[in-house]
Amino acid sequence: MKAHDTLTPFEQEQHQLKIGNKTLSQIEMLVGSTPYYAYDRAILSKTVSSLKEALPERISLHYAIKANPYPPLVNFMRPLVSGFDVASAKEMLLAIQSGMSPNEISFAGPGKTEDDIRAAIVAGITLHAESTTEIQRAVDIGKQLSIKPNIAIRINPAFELKASGMKMAGGAKPFGIDEEQIPSILAELDYQMLNFRGFHIYAGSQNLKIEAIIEMHQKTFALAERLISITPVQIDYINIGGGLGIPYFAGETRLNLAPVADNLATLIAQHSSLCDIELIMELGRYLVGEAGVYVSKVVDIKASRETTYAVCDGGLHHHLANSGNFGQVIRKNYPVAVGNKMDLQNADTETVTVVGPLCTPLDIIADKVQLPALEIGDYIAVYQSGAYGASASPQSFLSQPELSEILL
Repeated sequence: MKAHDTLTPFEQEQHQLKIGNKTLSQIEMLVGSTPYYAYDRAILSKTVSSLKEALPERISLHYAIKANPYPPLVNFMRPLVSGFDVASAKEMLLAIQSGMSPNEISFAGPGKTEDDIRAAIVAGITLHAESTTEIQRAVDIGKQLSIKPNIAIRINPAFELKASGMKMAGGAKPFGIDEEQIPSILAELDYQMLNFRGFHIYAGSQNLKIEAIIEMHQKTFALAERLISITPVQIDYINIGGGLGIPYFAGETRLNLAPVADNLATLIAQHSSLCDIELIMELGRYLVGEAGVYVSKVVDIKASRETTYAVCDGGLHHHLANSGNFGQVIRKNYPVAVGNKMDLQNADTETVTVVGPLCTPLDIIADKVQLPALEIGDYIAVYQSGAYGASASPQSFLSQPELSEILL
């Protein structure tokens, strides 16, 4: 699959791929060398605005910083969304320093330390508590600081998001508190010692199945209504999670938002108990994944028996997900192109395996793909690389040169 044919919103400048208003060679001059990630502001803006136009007005959109914590990108996203979700104290500081209101920042994750909780309480953000121990720690630390902690409870629902890339709910999970435990917890909470803000119901991620997403939302709203009915105080919000996927592999297409949005509108109308409560959709990959390209350069071409290898200066240490070692059971290629030969993508091609510089057979950029005849110095562009790229990769592995990032 060649991404420029079916997936990518990036432009071409004659024969070179163009990101923002710069070609790949111009970007290399800006950052100093390959490999690099380049992110397109216009695509980020268009993705967010298109989603807002599709979704019911009642839905507030939050960005999960874990998908891409590159500071310029986070700062760019701040005015585009209504809030941030963070997964560490470092991400929390990044969110606060972007100018986002602490009231619109939530902190999720099952392993928050006492220092994390203390920092969150001082900052005034909301802790998405994932255990009764965490709730008690927050209350105790709040007493020490004479500050009421802002707390919401992350729920591990009994249902899961079917066909999701990562199942985050249903059955035994380290995330959240099982929904059947919630009634007794709500009955025992001392609401004088905390600001109880709501619930986070997150069932799964990276889903392209409309029916599965609709079913998840139906079950999420039903659960939210039950939770509200047994909560003795007024809550501020329900975070319904995300789950919306983007296409990566051959045969996948972009998610049709219309039926998802129509179903949400129906659910909002049906569940009157939610009429005075903010409804948050928290997304990461969906907002930023298609706005990024990972670029490396061919440094050698060699033949080994029946296979032609193009060896690049970047690989799995920069883009672990693309290598197939970040959740794939059977490795599949991300969409790739020869970034300086865009006019030749549909011309005569050859079968080539593109690899990185590391001394491991796991370092694969693209396996047995059809590309225009490669030469040393060509740019290999990997699309759909805006999420879980640089920050999700072992950049220190084998002490290779550092990676660059740029927002254009």
